[in-house]
Amino acid sequence: MQRIKYQAYIDKIQSPEKAALLIKNHHVLGVSGFTKAGDSKTVLPKVAERALHEELKLTVLSGASLGYDTDADLAKNGALYKRMPFQADPTLRKSINNHEVLYVDQHLGQTADMLQNIDTFKIDVAIIEALAITEEGYIIPTTSVGNSPIFAEMADKIIIEINGSFPKSLAGIHDIKLLKKQPNREIIPVLQSDTKIGDPYIKINPEKVVAIVFTEVPDSPAIISAPDEKTTAISGHILQFLDKEVAEGRLTESLLPLQAGIGKTANAILSGFKDSNFKNLTMYSEVLQDSTFELFDSGKLIFASASSITITESCAEKVFNDFDQYKDKLMLRPQNISNAAEVISRLGVIGINTAIEFDIYGNVNSTHISGTKMMNGIGGSGDFARNGYLSIFACPSISKEGKISHIVPMVSHTDHTEHDVDILVTEQGLADIRGLAPTERARLIIKNCVHPDYKDQLLDYFETAYALGGHTPHILQDTFSWHTQLKKHGTMKMNELASNHF
Repeated sequence: MQRIKYQAYIDKIQSPEKAALLIKNHHVLGVSGFTKAGDSKTVLPKVAERALHEELKLTVLSGASLGYDTDADLAKNGALYKRMPFQADPTLRKSINNHEVLYVDQHLGQTADMLQNIDTFKIDVAIIEALAITEEGYIIPTTSVGNSPIFAEMADKIIIEINGSFPKSLAGIHDIKLLKKQPNREIIPVLQSDTKIGDPYIKINPEKVVAIVFTEVPDSPAIISAPDEKTTAISGHILQFLDKEVAEGRLTESLLPLQAGIGKTANAILSGFKDSNFKNLTMYSEVLQDSTFELFDSGKLIFASASSITITESCAEKVFNDFDQYKDKLMLRPQNISNAAEVISRLGVIGINTAIEFDIYGNVNSTHISGTKMMNGIGGSGDFARNGYLSIFACPSISKEGKISHIVPMVSHTDHTEHDVDILVTEQGLADIRGLAPTERARLIIKNCVHPDYKDQLLDYFETAYALGGHTPHILQDTFSWHTQLKKHGTMKMNELASNHF
């Protein structure tokens, strides 16, 4: 009760089971949560349980992925009709690829615009996690902001989950501003990572609130593997490249605001900055991971702006048990501001994201396996790739014991075209493809990024295509031959196929 300062909400306190009954078949839900942080931990799981016994087909929008097994339970219990704009759950992924759930893979910076500009996704109910409620009835979020402000604004009804597991000291780290509908949008006056432009709470109409529930469940912890030989090498190549940019006068030792995707590779890349020559670093990103707090502790990072805090259990224990030491160093914003093209371009963000594969001309696939099977989604990588000062994409050169090359003649699905990519890097090396023509890019990528096991094979493809002519040479009947051979024979290595044949 101490976290509710708006007394009119006291009469609306109820159990998660009762609140879940407010969700009806065919409803469109806007739920808080961004990469496992600040999501619904009581009501939405109870909705999933209901789907075991009754007909529920819901459209669920979030900020990004949800934590624990929420997406999995909604999918396997048949509660999902459509999901957007991002997910990272294996069970839901299987349902999407089996055509059991419709999935809209969307740039994370664009969901709010879509909701404001079209009425296809009218929000029936918003479910939003809160740290506390202000005297005006406004919501102080927990570890993410995501799309919660636009969901609360557009929804007919609001359910608030108050999470007592987070320290009250989180209050004040949020910077929330609801942008006007296009074409009447004002300038977003973020001039540097720590510029504050909004309020530390989500303004809502208290009359929309239909239920208040309580929970003590912490965020689902991030699971991040320790840096290995490949990710450490990738980090080293990027740091060496940035050192060169500083030496040649294009950057200073403070660089420009950093953005990094989520997961093992991105976390390892950021961790590498601890032992670098850079100092007084800043971030303008989407997610603050373990590496962010490592950089704070090392003194390398002085401020970080994002839309969520997604960290491992051990890191969470350290961070939230003494949050005051970080409170003045970070800020959480709505994702249509953290991912705003205008701000990313103004600040000159250095975007570092991961790829599933890239091709010899610099096109990047970050979402689909062999062109058809959805993995997670594009997330915010496109927001930063198109608009930042530098667009860096990284991945290992090979996987599956060398049976798969992650550099191919042509990507099987294109998320980021050659026009939006500046730097490509694997553990083998780095290719700076800025200002290069297609054939120049191909030669550099093959030379610097491709694993030795595939270098001759890929060079042979390129030289054969080059002899046929064209600005971007390809052998059309062979462009996806590596993928088809993998599907048929379990390897992309043509020499192994030849030896097996004989």
